[in-house]
Amino acid sequence: MLNHTLIALFERDLKRVINELELYPNEADLWRIEKNIANSAGNLVLHLVGNLNTYIGKEMGKTAYVRNRELEFSLKNVPREELIAKLNNTITVIKDALQNVTDVEMQQEYPLLVLQEKTSTEYFLVHLSTHLNYHLGQINYHRRLVV
Repeated sequence: MLNHTLIALFERDLKRVINELELYPNEADLWRIEKNIANSAGNLVLHLVGNLNTYIGKEMGKTAYVRNRELEFSLKNVPREELIAKLNNTITVIKDALQNVTDVEMQQEYPLLVLQEKTSTEYFLVHLSTHLNYHLGQINYHRRLVV
């Protein structure tokens, strides 16, 4: 079933984000911005945590998560270990939310209008996976640029 595949991919790629964070020799570099890069690695991590906890955790897992999207991009200097803890918690939230989703539920309409038009839950979850990988690539590039 697709839900098990998505759980495996989200876990794999969030662990890759954790690995990227661990490769920064200087924790302060997680928050550096230079050379026309708009977002630091730390802010991209906060954004991923907010995004996934909102659209998978809250909507599908019925968690009480409250998103503050503005803080995802304005908050600074969150300790690396706290970012890693947030990512590990997000993995758990995704597993809990998706483990029992059926193929029929995957074909149903995702409950929120997030993109320009309504989509199936399956489509939106695949979108979230590609969104994660887009930002994973940005984090990797940021690390190599500032280190």
